[in-house]
Amino acid sequence: MSEQSSKTLSLLLASAAAISLLVGGIGIMNIMLVSVTERTREIGIRRAIGARGSQVLLQFLIEAITLAVLGGAIGVALGIAASAVVSSKAKLPVHVTPASILLAFGFSAAIGIFFGFYPARKASNLDPIEALRYE
Repeated sequence: MSEQSSKTLSLLLASAAAISLLVGGIGIMNIMLVSVTERTREIGIRRAIGARGSQVLLQFLIEAITLAVLGGAIGVALGIAASAVVSSKAKLPVHVTPASILLAFGFSAAIGIFFGFYPARKASNLDPIEALRYE
């Protein structure tokens, strides 16, 4: 009975985490799409003076990954703090391992790459002439 309730609780927590990652990824994609739209002229200037599409793509991917990793760092800090509170209040042993922290940062970076790729690709494919005309 205890094992079954533990599995159910684990499944519930995993589904909540998956939904949170999906919502966070969509948020990153929306922020990056707005950033591409607002910086269309800048992208056009960069492309007109010789920047390759791959360089623009890399720039926006790095921005998306930075957003995701910063969000992951805040999440890890809140998770460690919540674990400490649960451990002290409920008198339950809670251990945060370096492997779990690395896993969280890895997922965070992967979400940044996955959801940041479309806006970065859109930016890298902008025609320099059309981008310079954009107001």
